[in-house]
Amino acid sequence: MELYNLKPAEGATHNSKRVGRGYGSGKGRTSTRGHKGAKARSGYKKKIGFEGGQMPLQRRVPKFGFQNINRVEYKAINLDIIQALADKLGVSKIGIAELIAAGFANKKHLVKILGNGELTSKVDVEAHAFSAKAEAAITEKGGTAVKL
Repeated sequence: MELYNLKPAEGATHNSKRVGRGYGSGKGRTSTRGHKGAKARSGYKKKIGFEGGQMPLQRRVPKFGFQNINRVEYKAINLDIIQALADKLGVSKIGIAELIAAGFANKKHLVKILGNGELTSKVDVEAHAFSAKAEAAITEKGGTAVKL
C-alpha cells in the first residue's frame, strides 16, 4: 500500500466532483457556485417557502374567516333518529352507548340532540347537550333529557 493508491471506501464519498481544488481541476475559482448572490456565499440556507424574493405562495393566497380555538364541536342527532332507534331496540332509554352501538357516533364525539322530527313515545335520552326545542319535545312526551 502506497500513498498513490489510497482511496476512500466504497460509498464513503457522495460527490464525483472535487470542487475548489485549483484552476487545473476545472472546478476551481467559483467552485461551481456561479458569481455572487446568496448561494455563492458560505453558510447559505434557504428558508422554507422562500421563492427567490417573489411573494411566497402562503402570503399570496387569500385568508379569511375566523377559527375559534375554543369551539366545542358536537355530533348532531335529531329526534326522528332517537325515535327510530327506540322503536328498533324496543327500549325507552337512549344513551351514548346505544348511539355508539348503532353507529351514529363514536366514543370521541360529544353528542347534541336537535329538534328535527317528532317523538311518538316516551323516551329518556342521555346526551352531552340538547337544543331547547328537543328538550321541550322530550319532556312533553313524559321523557327526561339528561345532560352528561
